[in-house]
Amino acid sequence: MPANLAIAKATSTLPIVTASGADPVGFGLVKSLSHPGGNVTGLTNFAEELASKQIDLMRELLPGLARLAALVNVANPLHVPQWRETQAAATQAAIALVPFELRSADQLEEAFAKFSRERADALLIPPDVTFTTHRRRIANLALGARLPTTFFIRQSTEDGGLMSYGPNPVENYRRAATYVDKILKGARPGDLPIERPTKIELVINLKTAKALGIEIPPSLLARADEVIE
Repeated sequence: MPANLAIAKATSTLPIVTASGADPVGFGLVKSLSHPGGNVTGLTNFAEELASKQIDLMRELLPGLARLAALVNVANPLHVPQWRETQAAATQAAIALVPFELRSADQLEEAFAKFSRERADALLIPPDVTFTTHRRRIANLALGARLPTTFFIRQSTEDGGLMSYGPNPVENYRRAATYVDKILKGARPGDLPIERPTKIELVINLKTAKALGIEIPPSLLARADEVIE
């Protein structure tokens, strides 16, 4: 999302096709999803609306979940609505949040020391470029801290996270290419409706579950789009 905002600020004439990002209306990138109206169109993942479902999945996995750790990148504007949604969902579920406001990847060890100190039961990692870049490191730190994790993108689960729940970014980029094709053929970005994800994927890593000593409920496995063994 920060990249989308920066690019949109840099030009109001060149067509911009997004493949991800939060609410483009709320962040002022477009007038509406159905009629963007300017030079920006593409796809959005509406990440902030997925936090409550991610917490529901974690509660299904860990019925005794009481304290949920969360990484928060204070430099990412997406995390304002994302964190607000997470707080609301946690309050609804009577779960205490243990947040760590990260300003640099150098603070990751400090974050996990806090999570262990405050006896967090699990960890939620929201969508963020920093967290995606360091997903393997985060997964390894979580494993060392015995913390079950829920990420946003499937690649994080492939790299050792326990679960991920979110749109498939590869599919989003494929769909974004169809927008580029239409624009190159003469369509105006402002006339192309912005798409929301049509499919949200649940991916579970059984190797990580085994390493954590967690048994995944059959009901959760049955709903998974992919199980990594």
